[in-house]
Amino acid sequence: PQFEQSSLQAVHQQRREMLSNVCSRYTRKQRLLQPDDLRHLVVDDTHGLLYCYVPKVACTNWKRVMMVLTGQGKYQNPLEIPAHEAHVPSNLRTLSEYSVPEINYRLRSYLKFLFVREPFERLVSAYRNKFTLSYNTAFHKRYGTKIVRRHRQEPSERALQRGDDVRFEEFVYYLLDPRTQQEGPFNEHWERVHSLCHPCIIHYDVVGKYETLAEDANYILQLVGADTSVKFPASSKTTRTTDDMTAQFFQDISPFYQRRLFNLYKMDYLLFNYSIPSYLRIR
Repeated sequence: PQFEQSSLQAVHQQRREMLSNVCSRYTRKQRLLQPDDLRHLVVDDTHGLLYCYVPKVACTNWKRVMMVLTGQGKYQNPLEIPAHEAHVPSNLRTLSEYSVPEINYRLRSYLKFLFVREPFERLVSAYRNKFTLSYNTAFHKRYGTKIVRRHRQEPSERALQRGDDVRFEEFVYYLLDPRTQQEGPFNEHWERVHSLCHPCIIHYDVVGKYETLAEDANYILQLVGADTSVKFPASSKTTRTTDDMTAQFFQDISPFYQRRLFNLYKMDYLLFNYSIPSYLRIR
């Protein structure tokens, strides 16, 4: 385990250095964090831990683990917590709920971590989850109907009302539409990680990756001295969005739109050291 720890430390050191190099190259002036910027940072005061959650990057399981860590023995096993309960805001405190001195103290002295994923794989995962599953009617109504109205020629009455058959291509047009940007921030499921977690302002101690989820999760739990009975749930790989699947979704997107979409997510590619996907035709 000692050797394992030190090689993991080296990996995480490299990720932090990469992040700080990209930040210094691309961000000119530091802006001040607002309370609104801190809504994604979940606080565990017992173990001195701050976790910035990114939807579609194992965040349900991480929230379950945070509920076990902060629950004063109320929960023992993360998997016994229903998924919907992990997302009830009152079950976990976020940093935005604290006073300014309390926020500063925690940012200075707590262990801060986030988990990231290949940006387009995360995007396709969000699309599949929110637009292709019949039970996500809230998303169909709120976003689907708008996407169909703006980006489909001659949509049917049914599609305009229900918004439950959005094609990936239409979703891409929506993301790139200047009106979408003007209407406010993206929904958190497809918002860029750098906009959710502000890694150039907040200095994260650990940048976990979806690709190395199990070992990165164990590493964090060891670092904060969590009880050894607390285990990060092993993921069910059955319906997971993979690189091959992502490539299929991009087959029908023209090189022009591929390039524009890549530029939209480019900072996440750079900050977290993901290479340009081989299936893109933007060379």
